[in-house]
Amino acid sequence: MRVVWLDGSAAAIAALDEAVAAALDGGEAVLPLNAADPSAQSLLEAMSPEQAIEPDTAVVIATSGSTGAPKGVLLSPHALTASATATHARLGGPGHWLLATPAHYIGGLQVLIRARLAGTKPAFLTGEGFRTDAFAVAAAPVLAEAGPRYTALVPTQLVRLLDDGGAGLAAAKAFDGIVLGAAATSPKLRARAHEAGVRIVPAYGMSETASGCVYDGLPLDGVRVEPDASERLWIAGDVLAHGYRLSPELTAESFRDGWFRTSDRGRLLPDGRVEVLGRADDVINTGGVKVSAAAVERVLGGCPGVRDACVVGLPDPEWGEAVVALVVAGQADPDGLRAAVRAELGAAATPKRVEFTAELPLRGPGKIDRTAVRHHLAAT
Repeated sequence: MRVVWLDGSAAAIAALDEAVAAALDGGEAVLPLNAADPSAQSLLEAMSPEQAIEPDTAVVIATSGSTGAPKGVLLSPHALTASATATHARLGGPGHWLLATPAHYIGGLQVLIRARLAGTKPAFLTGEGFRTDAFAVAAAPVLAEAGPRYTALVPTQLVRLLDDGGAGLAAAKAFDGIVLGAAATSPKLRARAHEAGVRIVPAYGMSETASGCVYDGLPLDGVRVEPDASERLWIAGDVLAHGYRLSPELTAESFRDGWFRTSDRGRLLPDGRVEVLGRADDVINTGGVKVSAAAVERVLGGCPGVRDACVVGLPDPEWGEAVVALVVAGQADPDGLRAAVRAELGAAATPKRVEFTAELPLRGPGKIDRTAVRHHLAAT
């Protein structure tokens, strides 16, 4: 297995691009790692690159996930190319791509694969952090090309583009499609993008599905999504990974008869769209009533002045768990936020406490670090 260390430079991304291209053609499997990640060394050790790789593996995506336990998702050439091909079919055909998210995550890696299959040369947004002016500069060579121009972002990046305006927003508006993944797209953010003229395509997926597999609520061609009796979502299709690195028990638990058991709850709407309701472990049992943290977050996110919100359950001697919210807002009244939740979701879902912060802690490409939020709220 070939380990490729990514340090934010264009040279490192180009090396990964070439390594993945060789792996898709049957060459050595690739393990991309972030050189700046403090946990990268432990991920490397857990992936044991000196041991033989599982058959039919082109890429291993290593992550600590929400549990903190390292795991490596095994992706075949077929799964990776099936995802890229289905994405192009849904967006409007092969095109030119800007890589604007970290390439050691599946969303960024797929940008490289899509460009490779399209026969186009991707542009890279390099450096640490996300700056809207740098986004505009990196986007320029892609936007100068004829034919479809695409990029992939996470919601926090889109919020910054909308907030800052200027050259960054102008560049975003010029793309024919922006795949928005890694975290849920709130109705407010969707409305802001539409009003600004930014063409976004909210995507749902994960490393185990070779990136987004549901675009704007509709599964990609060849993908099936079904909830079980407990509303747990199961996914099938050519885009699926074939297991976890050196973890046969976890593989057997998660992959069954051609289906992958996700950690998310959801349902199918009458028009065939998939509605993701949140993670199965984000349900809060308060006073014997089960409350969806995602539902409370949606209500809070729709309130004036609120930019983002994370809701968790904290141990409570009276209620078992108390609904508590950490909110990013310019100006917002805690009592008004609680009243909005009560009006839409009822008393049980109303946060017992609302606290404010300048920004929510993140892990991975734009995902909220709920463990860090829980520790912060417990400490305060």
